Order: sequence, then structure tokens, then C-alpha cells
Amino acid sequence: MTTRIFLVRHGATVLSAEDRFAGATNVELSDTGREQARALSRRLADQPIAAFYASPLDRTMETAGILAEPHGAEVVPERGFLEINHGVWEGLTRSEAEARHAEMYAKWEADPFNFAPEGGETGLGVTARAMPALLDVVGRHQGEIVCIVSHKATIRLVMGAILGFDPRRYRDHLDLNPASLTIVDFRDTMNARLTVFNDVAHYAPDGGAIPPVPGARLSKVWGAASR
Repeated sequence: MTTRIFLVRHGATVLSAEDRFAGATNVELSDTGREQARALSRRLADQPIAAFYASPLDRTMETAGILAEPHGAEVVPERGFLEINHGVWEGLTRSEAEARHAEMYAKWEADPFNFAPEGGETGLGVTARAMPALLDVVGRHQGEIVCIVSHKATIRLVMGAILGFDPRRYRDHLDLNPASLTIVDFRDTMNARLTVFNDVAHYAPDGGAIPPVPGARLSKVWGAASR
């Protein structure tokens, strides 16, 4: 029995377009972000999604609401999926943060998993709340498809924990576009497989097909007999 998780980054905002730190800042979607979400909604409309969860910020709840509308479903807010808090850097561009807090910025660049700007949150802290929230959803929806709308850093940190690479490099190894689709298939809470990452095929006029659950592919966990 496979539980399929659609991990979606929220659509674009004015602050994301300006490349500003806005993890804890409650900003709405831009018109572009709403259209991105609508495009993904059309792509997912025929998927039997059992539940929708989202970070409780406006941009994620609105994105999730657009995705949930064709399914007649409500969106459940979940604080575990909130974005990383950048503390004193909230609202600043990266160049502004580096110019005003050079020493702090250098430490964060070297290790964003274990270091946080003043008043902010470490990548470790985000992982410690987001992974339990994700596994709780998996446990409550065994054998179903669930959509979770979250944020760029949070999704990348979750994927780092699942894939097991050096979490200090999550910003270097992974990137996510607004309203992108990432698919993770769970056999159980200990066995997960990344099937799709940062897919924006729905940006194109003809959309994109959703790939099937993976088969054996040299893994007993994912063997045909256990599907």
C-alpha cells in the first residue's frame, strides 16, 4: 500500500519575485502566483486527492484553496509546514542582509542548517517540526493521495532528511520554482521514494502527465508484489 504525497510550493508573491527574505512574513500571492496555482490545479483536477494540508500563511492557504476547489475539499492548516523564519532579515533582499550583517550572513551561508540570523530559525529547527508533521499525515492517510502546500526551504529541508544528504548543503543541492510539484511515495514512514521533483510542466499550455507509482527498480520495498 503506497501513500502518495504531492508537495507543492506556493505560487509566486511580490516578495519572492524581488528575491527578498519572507519566510515568516505573511504576504499574499501575486497575480502571477494565482495563475501558476490555477495551472497546477487544472493538472491535478483528475487526481483522487483525499486531503489538503497547508502552512497557515496566506500564500500557502490561498494556493492550497485553489488546488482543493475542483475536489470540493477543505484545506487543513498545519503549522509544522511553515517556512523558515529569517529573523532580522525578513523583508530584506539578500544583498541588503549581507551588507547590514556581514559576519552573521557569512556564518549562515557556511551552515544554514545549524546557524540562524538573529531572531530566526535554523534549518535543523524547521526539520524538527516539519518531518513529524509530514509523517503524521502519511500515517493518517495510508494508501491515499494527499496534497501538502508548503514553502521553498521547508520542502528542501524535508527532502534532505528523506534523501539523507548533508543538510548543511540543502540550499546548494535543491531548488524549487513557485507552484512546483514534488511527489514522494511512501511505502511506510520509514521507506520513501522521490518520484518527481520541482516539476513545472503545468506552466506549459498542454500541462503535464502525473507519473505512476514506481515499480520494483531493484528494490524489494517497491517490488510489484507489495504494491
